[in-house]
Amino acid sequence: MVVPAGAIVVEVLNKDNYEHWSALVKNYLLAQDLWDVVEATAEPPIAEAEADQFIKAWRKKTPALYMQSKFHAGHMQKFKPQPFVPSNSTVQSATSSNNPGYYNDFHQYQPLFDAVWSGDWNKTNEFLTQHPNAIRGRVPSTNRTALHVATELEHEHIVEELVQLMSEEDLELTDKLGWTALAVAAKKGNLKMVECMVRKSKKILSIPVGTSNKTPIILAAIIEQWDVVHYLYSATPPQDLMPEKGPYGAGLLCNFITGMKFGIALELIQCCPQLVFTKNYSGVFPMQAFIPSAFPSGTRLKFWQRWIYNCIHIEGVISDIRVSVQNEGNEECNQMKITWSVVGFLQGLKSNLLELLGINRIRKIKQAHIQSFELLHHMCEVTKHRHSHDHVVPAIFKAIKRGMFEFTDTVLQARPDLMWFSNQKDRNLFHFAIECRQEKIYSLIYRLNKRKRIMIGHKADKSGNCALHVAGMLSPLARLDNISGAALQMQRELQWFKEVETIVLPRIKESPNYVDDMMPCELFTKNHKELVKEGERWMKESATSCTVVGALIITIMFAAAFTVPGGNNGETGFPIFLHKKLFMTFIVSDVISLFSSTTSVLMFLGILTSRYAEDDFLKSLPTKMIIGLSTLFISIATMMVAFSSALFIMIHEQSWIVIPVIFLASVPVTLFIWMQFPLLVEMYISTYGRGIFDRKVKSRA
Repeated sequence: MVVPAGAIVVEVLNKDNYEHWSALVKNYLLAQDLWDVVEATAEPPIAEAEADQFIKAWRKKTPALYMQSKFHAGHMQKFKPQPFVPSNSTVQSATSSNNPGYYNDFHQYQPLFDAVWSGDWNKTNEFLTQHPNAIRGRVPSTNRTALHVATELEHEHIVEELVQLMSEEDLELTDKLGWTALAVAAKKGNLKMVECMVRKSKKILSIPVGTSNKTPIILAAIIEQWDVVHYLYSATPPQDLMPEKGPYGAGLLCNFITGMKFGIALELIQCCPQLVFTKNYSGVFPMQAFIPSAFPSGTRLKFWQRWIYNCIHIEGVISDIRVSVQNEGNEECNQMKITWSVVGFLQGLKSNLLELLGINRIRKIKQAHIQSFELLHHMCEVTKHRHSHDHVVPAIFKAIKRGMFEFTDTVLQARPDLMWFSNQKDRNLFHFAIECRQEKIYSLIYRLNKRKRIMIGHKADKSGNCALHVAGMLSPLARLDNISGAALQMQRELQWFKEVETIVLPRIKESPNYVDDMMPCELFTKNHKELVKEGERWMKESATSCTVVGALIITIMFAAAFTVPGGNNGETGFPIFLHKKLFMTFIVSDVISLFSSTTSVLMFLGILTSRYAEDDFLKSLPTKMIIGLSTLFISIATMMVAFSSALFIMIHEQSWIVIPVIFLASVPVTLFIWMQFPLLVEMYISTYGRGIFDRKVKSRA
């Protein structure tokens, strides 16, 4: 069916498109400030006489909308219209004229908003020529001007023309929620509309949205519209970002840091160092805005990506950065010229290849890490000259909780006195690192001399818990989830307890806390009772399944030793293929498989009959599991070798059958490696590796 010109939506309602059609109609009604008329409300209905009067007035104001809606609804009889009962808020919003600048006869300016909605500048210009004051007219319920509506709908050509007709004061008009048209354009991320408004007035740059204290540049930074942010930053006078002007500068700095835009953040700090000590609109200091991915410890790379990361050399660092719109324009122009040249083609080919291999992404990651280090160092230098600590103590505790080792290390080197500050529970930085199970951060304690380490281990919190009591508490679930299996989780908890025990005096090990009246070892047993049970169940289930596999291999390999391929010589009793090299391969692999599977079963039986005490999870049980899995792996591999050798001896002339079968024989070994080998490696490293703590940190007095 053909949709007539001037229809509300571009398609006719039918039984298949109601959801899409209704969304289009709702958008249109919202723009026309008529959604309140049809929206459900919890308010009581107005009087019938008043409702009739309002309906007649509403139909007179929007005859086109009324006829168009009747046209669309007429094509779908099964959607029956509901009785119309306007709410009190609708009538009030349609008749209110108390706000300054509001024009009483809104019906007179309705064609202007219709023209803006449809994107028709000719009709908009014609109306404004006849009614110049209509450019300041407001939509009753939202208090938005025509510029607000055009900006929301991103009609760029209309926005540009309206801005030319408006004064600087007109651009400062806000809607019901306190939004200027520039704030709307910044949230949309439309650079073209932002530029035309800022060229007209610089005052609107510093007008916040309502009571949120968020200026247009902060709104753009929150949604990471960085092209808009760069332009607004270059146009914003530096004095508008000073602390005495409010939280705008600190809020912008926090968004730069969170958005990994460390270059522009460093320039802002260099311009105004006092922002380090200023809270943003949420009451947060800039040093609290750093995120884990800004540092190497918070970035997960595969081994080959880590190798590329270490090989990449970043020549320049961020210093004396100046953001200029003119420079950006010149760079774009130069880039266009290069693109059309042969050199540009080769550079583009190289860039695409690096992008395909992921090298560009790794380069950007490393560059961000270097920039974050330089920014953090600069902020720490600023804090050295001020004895205040309110801005940095919450940041360092947050960094410890999130495992930001580089942040903690850099700040402590700049401000060593911070290690003695405590949180609400009266726990210092190292106690909190133990509580959060951040082993790299805890290892910083080995930079201290023995006396300071003893002081830290001796100090108790509000509940009388020393460092060893804190180690006896259960690890956060987020940290435990990174470890495979309950047995290894219990092992990690024991490693923590034993490590902290080395910095605690013997008498402290037996001192009870205030709340539970328990010694550290008693508190550890109480908090890890369930984990011990889970570890026991995990060990027994793993050992049981592996024992079944090992027993089957023993049976097969034992039988294969007496039923050799090709049979035996009837006269001598020796195997017929005794002198073939493949036969010796068969015998040796069969013997190795039999012995290794027997060893594996014995180890798993030792696990099943273990007493499962707490200390058993530290060395005894993991060692048995390592030996059992290793020998089981060897037995499976040698069993497949014996099978392949026997097959090749018997039908070596039929290679088209032998080769595919041997290939298939490698599938079980591959599956076993894929499922169990990572666990075996993790268990070996956890038990016999270098450990999770780094005691080789240089000592510092």
